[in-house]
Amino acid sequence: MRLVTYQTGDRVRVGVISADGEWVYPMESIGPEYKTMLEAVKQLSESEMQLLEYSAGQDPYRIRGAARMEEVTLLAPIPVPEQDVICLGVNYMKHAEEAARYKREQFERDRDYAVYFSKRVDEAVADGGVIPSYSHLVDSLDYEAELAVIIGRDAKEVPAEWAWEYVFGYTIMNDVSARNIQNRHKQWYFGKSLDGFAPMGPCILTRDSVAYPPCLGIQSYVNGELRQDSCTDQMIFGIDHVISELSQGMTLKAGTIISTGTPAGVGMGFDPPRFLKSGDVVECRIEEIGTLKNMIG
Repeated sequence: MRLVTYQTGDRVRVGVISADGEWVYPMESIGPEYKTMLEAVKQLSESEMQLLEYSAGQDPYRIRGAARMEEVTLLAPIPVPEQDVICLGVNYMKHAEEAARYKREQFERDRDYAVYFSKRVDEAVADGGVIPSYSHLVDSLDYEAELAVIIGRDAKEVPAEWAWEYVFGYTIMNDVSARNIQNRHKQWYFGKSLDGFAPMGPCILTRDSVAYPPCLGIQSYVNGELRQDSCTDQMIFGIDHVISELSQGMTLKAGTIISTGTPAGVGMGFDPPRFLKSGDVVECRIEEIGTLKNMIG
């Protein structure tokens, strides 16, 4: 099941995409009257999830307020996260290798431990939105297609074998990065957190929609050219490990977003590097979730 935040006219709603992918049904017309996706993530009961799943397969003309997908404007599933996004660095081995070639002292890491950093999100950029280039500030703008995990209930001291119970679903994140800023400051927060550097979407795929842990194809394209091509089962540190490890020392609140790292093929991995410029179109695709497409402004 795929859930979305969308706009019709001046009204923002949360809804479920029909089974055929052609319609969106407002959640409030089905039963659960949640006004934001964060409310839904935190409060949806199992019976409400089952009702939404059932309704997604119904005739759109039986659902009040149903709209064709082309008639609505999709927003990021969680437009304004409550906390910084937790990100994993160099979490695919081939990406770790290409990153170390680009800037060894910044990216070469002991593979026994995960690399965590946070990403400030003023407002997540939706599918179809513009990523600012900051040409006065950034000379090495890069893309990173990533599977993002949304936590569904507060997680504290979670054993790895129970981690799946705390997952609400998945979305796509493009961890846009200013490499010159990232390297200049010897840490990653500023270079990852400029306004507009967190495209997210187009939907949330609920946990039970795919096998766990998810084994999904992940790709990125720049101006139609395939750049990244891998599978989410190639992560060095998987979802179970990450949720368990982080929750030993911090509470992962419901609604927390964890972006699980990117595979090889980012701009800095080429020789010479192939960074983004104004007018470029970046597409991040993950099997079953969809495509997140954005232009560089």
